[in-house]
Amino acid sequence: MRPDLEFTQRPGGERLAYSRCAGRVPTVVWLCGFHSDMSGTKALAVDSWANASNQRFLRFDYSGHGQSSGAFSDGTLSAWRADTLHVLDSVTEGPLVLVGSSMGAWIALLATLARPERVAGLMLIAPATDFTSRLMAPQLSDAAKRELNETGRWVRPSAYDAGGYVITQRLLVDGASHALLDQAIPIKVPVRILQGQEDRDVPWQHALETADRIAGTDVRLTLIKDGDHRLSRPQDLDLLIREIGQLVADVSA
Repeated sequence: MRPDLEFTQRPGGERLAYSRCAGRVPTVVWLCGFHSDMSGTKALAVDSWANASNQRFLRFDYSGHGQSSGAFSDGTLSAWRADTLHVLDSVTEGPLVLVGSSMGAWIALLATLARPERVAGLMLIAPATDFTSRLMAPQLSDAAKRELNETGRWVRPSAYDAGGYVITQRLLVDGASHALLDQAIPIKVPVRILQGQEDRDVPWQHALETADRIAGTDVRLTLIKDGDHRLSRPQDLDLLIREIGQLVADVSA
C-alpha cells in the first residue's frame, strides 16, 4: 500500500482510496477513466505539477478501481457518480476544478450538475460522454448482444488490458439513465477540452458534440491532430498542464 494513500467510506458502500496535496484553492480534482485509476500517467503528471505549484490537488479511485474496494464488474455510472460526490463532499472544501479523463469527463459533467455551487471550472480530456449508449452499445456484435442477454455480462477485448473488460447489462442500462447529449447541458462554468483526432475510442466529433451541448459560452475545444485516446506523450502532458494552469488562473481571477 502506498504511504500517501488515505481512505474514506461511503455510508453502506465501498472504501475509497485517495491521495491529496495541500496548497492554494481551488482544489483540482482528477477523475479517472473507465477501468483506469489514480496512478495513471496523466494523473501523476498533474500531481507533480500541483506539488511543485503549491496547488491543492486530489485524485482518487472509484469503487472497483485501483486501491479502492469492490469489484469492477459490479460498477455502474450511478455508483461511480456516487463515489465522486461522496469524495467531493467529505474530503474537499471550497471551489473545485474537475479534471476528467474519458469516462471521468462524463462523471465530471454529472458531478457539476449535482454540485453547481462547488464547481468553478472543468477540464475534459477525450470526453466519453454517454459512452455506454453512444459509443459502446452500437459496436456490440450479435454474439456480444446474445451473451449479454443470456448471461448479463460480456468480456470486451481491450488494447489496454490483455484480459479485456467485463461489460454488464446493468452497466449499459444504468448508463442510459445518465445520458446528457440528447439535450442542452446546463453548465455555464469555463470548460476546456483536449481531444486527439487519432483517438480510436472517442472520435473527435463526439468531443465536439459534447462541447456544443454545454450551455455556457466559455467553452474551448483543442484538437490534437496526431493525438490518440491516452494523450500521455510528453507534449500532450505539457499541453494538459498548461491548460489546467490557465484554467485555474482564469477561475481564480
